[in-house]
Amino acid sequence: MSELIPYSQQSSEVVPTGVGALVERKADRLARKQVEQLQRTKRVGLARLEVQAQLESARAQAVGYVGQQAMQTVAMVSQLEGQLGMACPLAVSRLQGIADMTALSLAEVVSDAARKMGR
Repeated sequence: MSELIPYSQQSSEVVPTGVGALVERKADRLARKQVEQLQRTKRVGLARLEVQAQLESARAQAVGYVGQQAMQTVAMVSQLEGQLGMACPLAVSRLQGIADMTALSLAEVVSDAARKMGR
């Protein structure tokens, strides 16, 4: 059993001494180490989440950029198709076919980019 001795002359608190005090201090150190380990684990976990969020955001922006460029290109191809169709009405069906193939190819590029960047 541990003895109790006064902590200081001004204080009425008592501090345990003896074997019980050693066990108690060891338990306190162990608890403190466990709490510190939990805090380190939490910081590492939060850092990993932050990095993952940044990567996902960059992927989303990259896919969006590819899609945006493809849409602008399709709009320009469609505009050119219309202008050339007015200049040469006999070529309208062929121009439409070429414009459709171009649009489908661009859609495939966007799809491939999304698949590659989504990994």
